Amino acid sequence: MKQIYDVAHNIAKIEEHIVNERKLKVCVHRKGATRAFPAGHEDTPACYKEIGQPVLVPGDMGRCSFVAVGTEKAMAETFGSTCHGAGRMLSRGAAKRSMKGQDVLRDLESRGITVKAGSLPSLAEEASQAYKDVADIMDVVHNAGISRKVAMAIPMGVIKG
Repeated sequence: MKQIYDVAHNIAKIEEHIVNERKLKVCVHRKGATRAFPAGHEDTPACYKEIGQPVLVPGDMGRCSFVAVGTEKAMAETFGSTCHGAGRMLSRGAAKRSMKGQDVLRDLESRGITVKAGSLPSLAEEASQAYKDVADIMDVVHNAGISRKVAMAIPMGVIKG
């Protein structure tokens, strides 16, 4: 396979942003968030200058993921950031206590999703029920103008170590 894009899960970067009407160098720490720079921004990679920073928003193992782009509004309101997923509703431990990996496997496979897992119990901690629905979260950030939805992808395969 050829890698086409890579996003760090947690990152801190020195960037220039407007703070209290002044342009300042600040350290932006994104945890659970990702960069969402608009088209034309000087730090948007050259190959994406015309469309804006690609934003990959993963769903969970059984629901969709999204591709979006950054916006000017994100620059003004969120230091050029948007969500990096939906967020958990259950801790890993709570998910493992309330679900069985075998049931999660059976559910995913019944929907045509290929699963490769290091262990069955690890599937339970990442089950769809452990997460908010990313489609709902993307509706919020899209409607708020913080990032703009471009495409939705449905899961075909899951790899869980």
